[in-house]
Amino acid sequence: MASTVTTDPSKDSPAPARPGHSPASVRPGYGQLLRTRGAWTFLLPGFAARQPFAMLTLSIVLLVQHTTGSYGAAGAAAAVTGVSMALFAPWSGRLADRYGQRAVLVPGVLVHTVSGLALTSLALAHAPLWAVFAAAVPTGASVPQVGPMVRARWGVRLKGSPLMTTAAAFESVTDELTFVFGPLLATALCTAVHPAAGLLTEASLTLLGGLLFAAQRGTQPQIAAAGHARVEHSSALRVPGVRVLVVTFLGIGSVFGGMQVSLAAFTESIGEPGLNGVLYGTFAAGNMLSGLVCGAVAWKAAPQRRLVVAYAALALVASGLWAAHSVLVLAGLGLLVGMCIAPALITGYTLVDGLVPAGARTEAFTWLTGAVALGQAAAVTIAGQLEDRLWGGSGFLVPMGGTMLALITLLALRSRLAARPRERTVARGVGHRVPVTVD
Repeated sequence: MASTVTTDPSKDSPAPARPGHSPASVRPGYGQLLRTRGAWTFLLPGFAARQPFAMLTLSIVLLVQHTTGSYGAAGAAAAVTGVSMALFAPWSGRLADRYGQRAVLVPGVLVHTVSGLALTSLALAHAPLWAVFAAAVPTGASVPQVGPMVRARWGVRLKGSPLMTTAAAFESVTDELTFVFGPLLATALCTAVHPAAGLLTEASLTLLGGLLFAAQRGTQPQIAAAGHARVEHSSALRVPGVRVLVVTFLGIGSVFGGMQVSLAAFTESIGEPGLNGVLYGTFAAGNMLSGLVCGAVAWKAAPQRRLVVAYAALALVASGLWAAHSVLVLAGLGLLVGMCIAPALITGYTLVDGLVPAGARTEAFTWLTGAVALGQAAAVTIAGQLEDRLWGGSGFLVPMGGTMLALITLLALRSRLAARPRERTVARGVGHRVPVTVD
């Protein structure tokens, strides 16, 4: 949940435009964005701290499948982690707004590291599945919500700047980039080093990246001074358009989860488990490349229309995954699926700006992130059961079903995505300086 913070208007203001060049007339680009003062101090550690979202589920699937021999059990363990992450993500955002990002991140990454090590130890010791599930709950709940926190820091650095739109696209591309490196790294470690190496590396990256990110105090949003009056703040989930986007992002999560389990099962069935990371990396690469293009294009079509078109294309391509029976065909379809996901994700995040008041946008972002995690959790559970009980490749039915159901909902309720008139910003405190909203 985002809050209104107070800051000195003379500090960190955007650079004035050159004579004869209004800010609106200058087309912002990625190069200009990355030259923002102080940006790299939170971008690099933030990238490392985002790896749990890309590595965690697949690392659990590969480890638990190795120790139990069941994709159903592996998917269920990963699902517990995903559900826990989805349920706790909005609360993490609220606590960060109220007490500061550092106050949430430091204990969070410590809990995540300890619980991740416990989950690994229990799985290797062939402990009862309920014990693995018990360790999976705090592991998922403590995943740091670095993406929304980085977006909030961009809001501090770029307030009032046209670069904010570019920053939103850049963050979506960064999220996709983690899905290129994360699955490749997790698969390589689990297959070439040890089945537990993926989770151990994930926990280490979370600890190191999270602590380094939390240490960058100069770029984190300020919190309202203690003692100031507070006002009631309604949840971002009360906005009808946000609920539509949550369903939409659940469908996207079903693609991530279904692909992870089904690709692992497919490569195992052909005796080439090492190809799992390559195939999933191809899928994620398509996601990232199309995200780069989306962020660079000056779109004229309304975002609501763009979301419907992108999602219809995603559902169509995902519907053909179950029929692929060769590595090349599956790689090609995976690339196309990835290319359809990024436009839907970026457009969904863009719609938040018009749907949600500034004081609730960070919470809205965490709801969408949690929806992806929840969809992924449900998908790995169902896909794992299908792979165990039906034919090889039946897990690919999950992305098809998830996206089709979400598309029907989106088409039926797309009118709720229309931007509403700006409402008064809800403040958390009253100060003597100029209030600035932090997204």
